[in-house]
Order: sequence, then structure tokens, then C-alpha cells
Amino acid sequence: MITSRFVAAIIATAAVGLSFSSIVQSDRAVAETIEIKVLSAVAMKSALDDLATEFQRTTGNKLTLAYAPAGGIRDRIQGGESFDLAILPRPTMDRLAKEGKIATGTTTVLARSAVSVCVRAGAPKPDISSVEAFKRAMLASKSVAYSDPEKGGASGVHFARVLDQLGIAEQMKPKTKLTGPDSAEFVARGEAELCVNQAIEIMRTVGVDLVGPLPADLQNTTDFVFTAGIGADSRLPGPAKALISYLRTPSAARVIKAKGMEPGGE
Repeated sequence: MITSRFVAAIIATAAVGLSFSSIVQSDRAVAETIEIKVLSAVAMKSALDDLATEFQRTTGNKLTLAYAPAGGIRDRIQGGESFDLAILPRPTMDRLAKEGKIATGTTTVLARSAVSVCVRAGAPKPDISSVEAFKRAMLASKSVAYSDPEKGGASGVHFARVLDQLGIAEQMKPKTKLTGPDSAEFVARGEAELCVNQAIEIMRTVGVDLVGPLPADLQNTTDFVFTAGIGADSRLPGPAKALISYLRTPSAARVIKAKGMEPGGE
């Protein structure tokens, strides 16, 4: 005969089992929520911030994003900072790969950028349609802001070379304003007439108008190819690889293009 005490014991045992099952499922959910650390050149910030939101929503994983000029990210990695994924211009990535900081065979092209010019919103746009026109525009300007080459800003390094190439580096020194990656903001505040920066940085800045890219002969088709690479010591190579795959999807490409870069490519 089944007594009430026996039934109560069965119910109590089932309750314990359900409680344990709930704890296991909860622990499993916590274990499956991982944190992927990304070190990225600041030029990719406006695209990555938007893409990170969607990636986190669809995967349940967390992205920790840290931005700095490419040279700064390079120094942090060389200094031993741990990371799962780096996003950097190709020359910087190639150097780190040779040093064993990037896992072999994981480097993937995400986007390409063009060095461009901006003016304050509503201001007249100079003619930069040819090399000679660009040179005249630089010499006629009252001031030009660009990222300090000494601090590793890729666009600043390139523009300094352009000024040397054009033979006007000395003439431009008195009107030069060296900045961080925020050179377009100096133009927006009226502290500089022009800025030279990557289009993605210009387009995310309120209060400026994009004039256009430097002439093709003055562009750099190597330094502004942005690549992703998995850290050689990453404990999450699988999730990092999944993040790269997501950043190469058509939906991610649309976001990258809307921010002023050309997605993908080899």
C-alpha cells in the first residue's frame, strides 16, 4: 500500500532533481557566455561598434573592444598584452605575424580605406582632383590637421610622406596641427581649415563635410588594408574565428561600406 509518507518522499526527491538540473543548466549557460578580447586600430571603431552589438545579440557572447592608433596596438601586443583577435593595417599585422604574435594562417582581409580630406560643414571644398590641384590646395590652406606620425597614426605617417613626395613638407610645417586620430574634430570646432584622415574617421565626425579621397597617385594601397588575425596565445581561437567569419558576412559588409570603407577583398 502506498502511504502518504512514501508519496511525499518521491515528490521531495523529484524536487531535488529538478533543482539540481536547473543549477546545471544555469552553470552551463554561464560557461557558454564567453568574452572575446579585440584590439583594433581606431580607424575601424565606427564600424566595429555597430557590428559588435549585432554579434553579441546573435551569439550571446561578449566582445571587449580596445582601440588605439595602429602603432599603439602594435606596441601593446609586442609588450605582451593578451588578446583573442587583432584588427590592424596589413603591414603591422604582417610584422606581428613574423614575430609569432599572430596564429599562423589566420590573417584575413576585412576592409580597405582611402586617405581623404574634409572641411568644416558648409565650407567651400577645395579642388583635389589631381596631384597638382591637391598640392595647390594644401599650399593655399590656412591650416591642416592630421594624426601625429610619431604616435603611429597610419594616415598621419602616410600624409607626411605625401608632403615629402610633393616637396612641400617645409612649407606646410607652420600650418600643420598634429593631432590624435580625431583630426576631423579639430575642423568641426574651427581649429583647422582642413584635415587629412581616413574616410571612415571623417564620416563618423559631426560637423564636417567629406571633400573626397586623395588622388590615386597619392594613395597607399597597402597600409590601409585592414586585416584580422587571431592571437597566437588566444584561449578562444574558435570563437575568434567565428567573429572573423561574421565580419566577412554580407550584412557586415553593408555596415563597413556605410562607414566609408570597401569591405572584404584579398
